Amino acid sequence: MDIYAEIARLRKEGRKAALATIIQVQGSIPSYESSKILVRDDGSIVGTVGGGCVEAEVWAVAQDVMREEKPRRLHFNLNSNPEYDNGLICGGSLDIFVEPILAAPTVYLFGGGHVSLAISKIANLAGFDTVVIDDREAFASKERFPEARECYFGQWEEIFPQLKINEVSYLALVSRGHKGDLTCLRWAVTTGARYIGMIGSRRKFIEICKVLEGEGVPAEKLERVHSPIGLDIGALTPEEIGVAVVAEMIAVRRKMSQEAENRSQKTEVRRQEQEVKRQETEEKVNIPLS
Repeated sequence: MDIYAEIARLRKEGRKAALATIIQVQGSIPSYESSKILVRDDGSIVGTVGGGCVEAEVWAVAQDVMREEKPRRLHFNLNSNPEYDNGLICGGSLDIFVEPILAAPTVYLFGGGHVSLAISKIANLAGFDTVVIDDREAFASKERFPEARECYFGQWEEIFPQLKINEVSYLALVSRGHKGDLTCLRWAVTTGARYIGMIGSRRKFIEICKVLEGEGVPAEKLERVHSPIGLDIGALTPEEIGVAVVAEMIAVRRKMSQEAENRSQKTEVRRQEQEVKRQETEEKVNIPLS
């Protein structure tokens, strides 16, 4: 099987993988420089970097690379490490580069109005594919969205089953009215999308949440939703809103929100520790002399 053809197939299906390549060799090894192994997200493999314990460790690291979406470089000395047995003590050493293979992130725009026009263009520039959905044909066409990968028009409920939503999907609910956003959100929270955002005020979101909770939708599913959609940068125009929305998607994609939260928590812990030390110092100063 051709590894590159398999990579293309996996990306098209929205799946993850990790590609490990021998990039440097010294001495004798049970393979050759540039040999590769592709580890799919289901654990299956294509190719080899020599087998044995080296390949087993590469497979294990590939799981981390897929999860973290960050590359790793590994070094193996087959002469000095007795663990690399089973015929692999060859006297040489090798370096292996393991890189993530990721599907292109896709923004699904539910509504083809002015804000969607801006989001689609900006998202495309930022490396996202875009898919536009609207219940009006004139607002979901390649003429209106030439950069879009796909356009769908029709009743929302009829289109939902046609969409392949996965962990690299970003859903932006920007339809022309509350009814459309409610319909789309009801479905969106049942998906495995990485990001769900809905346009409108916080009050609108609270009212829609009340309706969905009344239908039995768990509150924790609604907590995933970013609403108002986009980072708070004071955006007013469709183009500014588009920048804010795509920026928020990038933050989620790069996991910046969690890191920022972690930094905030660490700052708060340090503040509390300093406050405790200050209080202890004051108590020592105020100890009455006997």
